[in-house]
Amino acid sequence: MFYDIEPDDKLALVSSAGERLTYRDLAEEVDRIVGFGLERDLCFHLCENSPSSVAGYLGIMRSGVVPLLLDRKTTSELLGGLLATYAPRYLSVPADMAEGFAGYHKHDEYMSYVILEADDPKPCVLHDDLALLLTTSGSTGSPKLVRQSYRNLESNTAAIVEYLGIGSDERAITTLPMNYTYGHSIISSHLLAHATILLTDDSMNMKPFWTFFKQEEATSFGGVPFTYQMLKRVRFFKMDLPSLRYMTQAGGKLPPELHTEFATWAAERGKRFIVMYGQTEATARMGYLPAEKSIEKAGSMGIAIPGGTFTLIDVDGKAITEPNVTGELVYEGDNVTLGYAQCRDDLAKGDERHGRLETGDMARFDEDGYFYIVGRKKRFLKIFGNRVNLDEVDRLLATAFEDMNSASTGVDDRMVTFVTDESKVDAVRQWLSDTTRLSQSAFDVRYISEIPQNEAGKVLYKNLPL
Repeated sequence: MFYDIEPDDKLALVSSAGERLTYRDLAEEVDRIVGFGLERDLCFHLCENSPSSVAGYLGIMRSGVVPLLLDRKTTSELLGGLLATYAPRYLSVPADMAEGFAGYHKHDEYMSYVILEADDPKPCVLHDDLALLLTTSGSTGSPKLVRQSYRNLESNTAAIVEYLGIGSDERAITTLPMNYTYGHSIISSHLLAHATILLTDDSMNMKPFWTFFKQEEATSFGGVPFTYQMLKRVRFFKMDLPSLRYMTQAGGKLPPELHTEFATWAAERGKRFIVMYGQTEATARMGYLPAEKSIEKAGSMGIAIPGGTFTLIDVDGKAITEPNVTGELVYEGDNVTLGYAQCRDDLAKGDERHGRLETGDMARFDEDGYFYIVGRKKRFLKIFGNRVNLDEVDRLLATAFEDMNSASTGVDDRMVTFVTDESKVDAVRQWLSDTTRLSQSAFDVRYISEIPQNEAGKVLYKNLPL
């Protein structure tokens, strides 16, 4: 498992703040945390992209404690709701936050973190297979958690190392929070490969990120669709990045045109661009598009990862066997998680999915067996009797109006589209009418200063001001 650290002098973690830990240093910190004698129970770990946060997470896992990974910037209101719902015995928090938790006292400390323990702990019944808890899609606005098992983590991490070909000479830089399933998978897979992880919370649109990238000769980074839209705006294609070997993309479908641009840029420079597909409910990854197919199959999320299989089912639950027929995507594999938790008692539940996940994504496959996501099962409206895919509308808008952000929602016969450029409201309404061939009366286009997103860059549609 990735948290079984092999101690040697290979560099494991480097932070933008100047910290450098070898695998020997990291193993010592993990052993120190194990020595705290924590009992198997629930722990909230407030994450940041730092060596302390990574070491704490690994030590908690090695201790047999089940962590819920949360962003250290989680609002007090949201964190308070989760604390009330799950009543964890332990909290692992940055030292500068340690005084803010009533009903907890200091148990121990490590590096720049403190472990707190409840004054009056109420032991939590945890299933033997339960290893890790993550919030759905990186959001902490709901008590709904994804229950991941040791087998889930082991199988998915090994599969990612295999299909990406991650070797010990890789130097991955963080671009996503470690509490988000994609960010977590980058850290765990590179630890398993005994590679080096460059840790920073700086944004990719900030100069310090690229200074750190070049100084430490990063070999890869990952991003969600918003990341790649932003990279194009900051003139990424003109950057000189000789150390970069490959880029990965997940967290939603990239517009095919943008996919082609990044794939072409990479191919012309001897680098790899790898589109992936995943959900927290499948630990992290379910599918990937091999780099050599990235241009030919632009717009595709690829094939199933090693050890997994995809099937499409129709409205009657029957398998679709003909290419280019849309159905719901179903995935099967050892990385399919145990199920959800919505309260403390749910943590005692076992495997409710039995290796099969109905993803909620609508997809098709081509004659070569490559899969294409066409939208979410529930992200549709009926407008004047016509079925409109809101995800497809947003992807097309992102291509037609590259210099603004947008998000569409609404109810039947009334689509509401929010745009971040007030001067383009009328143009977008006209574009929507022309593209769908429906009357402008069906489209309500509104200006908004910023599209609400979670820390991973996914649009929070429920927060749009309808």
